[in-house]
Amino acid sequence: MQNTEDNADLLVIAHQQPAAEWLAASREEVIEPDLPIIDAHHHFSEHWGGYFPDELLADGAGHRIESTVYVQCGWNYRTSGPAALQPVGETESVVAITKEANRRQSKTHIAAGMVGYADLRLGEAVEEVLAAQVAAGGGRFRGIRNSGAFHPTFKHGVLPRAMQGLYADAAFRAGYAQLARHDLSFDAWVYHPQIREVLDLASAFPDTTLVLDHIGGVLGVADYEGRADKARLEWLPWLRHLAECPNVVVKLGGLGTAVFGYGFAGRAQAPSSQALGDAWRPWFDPVIEAFGPQRCMFESNFPVDRSAASYGVVWNAFKRLASGASAEHKRWLFKDTAAKVYRLDL
Repeated sequence: MQNTEDNADLLVIAHQQPAAEWLAASREEVIEPDLPIIDAHHHFSEHWGGYFPDELLADGAGHRIESTVYVQCGWNYRTSGPAALQPVGETESVVAITKEANRRQSKTHIAAGMVGYADLRLGEAVEEVLAAQVAAGGGRFRGIRNSGAFHPTFKHGVLPRAMQGLYADAAFRAGYAQLARHDLSFDAWVYHPQIREVLDLASAFPDTTLVLDHIGGVLGVADYEGRADKARLEWLPWLRHLAECPNVVVKLGGLGTAVFGYGFAGRAQAPSSQALGDAWRPWFDPVIEAFGPQRCMFESNFPVDRSAASYGVVWNAFKRLASGASAEHKRWLFKDTAAKVYRLDL
């Protein structure tokens, strides 16, 4: 962590990219190689050490990754034209770079579903952007993500800092109301003290599917560093309230994100899948209990979660976490929930 230049009180929670040797040493034999998987959340970017289709395909070797869902991260926007339409460049770029990769191989349909960005604070005027995103996606565009992640004492790395109280903003909600017209879902990325804001949003728009990213962003930094019990006491009751909204589903993953505070990449040796599973189980089990397997889906969050371990090890950890589940429940957790939410015709 370090202070920002313009605000001595605001910390920057920096992402730590592990060395290639550290990642290579963490590789393991694949567990349950025949288990079908939809990776419900990944990115392409030059950030976080660079990550594109060839890296994803190589990382997935051995696991049965049938398809993936690409989620916006602000990559490769248009550099000209109306500012509101510049995020469409990310969708156009993902379509372009995955067409060749998908043509070359049939094992993994990369970016079978896509979640992009549109500034919902444009209100009703966001309709033009949503239509452009759907058109650019060529039949793959499924949803919008606007980050609402805000904390008064820190900023998360290179990512823009969200507006405080974004999901309650009247202009934002006017734009959010347009999602249903295009049959689009919404991915919400917040920190756990903000889950009530997600609950209010989901309750106000019961006909729009809301996807809670990264189990609700349980903080392990700033005033939560070394205070997991405090975070849990705040997180779990609101998570259970959120589960009462039938239009909400949850992504299981993202705990390699720096704000969770694990700091795996700073360790001399990468954790094994067993160690990851042991570390993550106290957070994953209550989510699955509250929402049920039919409303939960595993996500790699790569390349961000490469800070925890290699891709194969992360999926091994998920498989260990689900080892006691029935075959039906595993199908929902690893594939069917993502296929249903993002309308993937496989």
